[in-house]
Amino acid sequence: MTKRARKKRARPIGNRRDYEGASALVKRMSGDAGRDSAAELRLQSLLRELDKYEETTEDEAEDAETYEASGPRRRWTDDEQSTDQ
Repeated sequence: MTKRARKKRARPIGNRRDYEGASALVKRMSGDAGRDSAAELRLQSLLRELDKYEETTEDEAEDAETYEASGPRRRWTDDEQSTDQ
C-alpha cells in the first residue's frame, strides 16, 4: 500500500500578530522562484487564510460603524422612569 500525501493547511489566523507574520512569510515565499510544489501549496493555503482573516476584519468594522451610527443605546429601564414621572 502506498502512502498518501497529507494536505497540510496553514494554521488559522486569529489575531493581528499572526496576520503580520503570515503576511511577511507570504512576501518572502513569493519572491523565491525555485520553490517546489509543497511550498506552492503552503503559499496558496496561507493566502486563503489571509483572505479569511481580512473578511472577518472587514465584517467587524462594518458592524462597528452600524452600531456607532445607530445613536446612543438606552436601557429598558430608562423608558419606565420617563413615563412614571
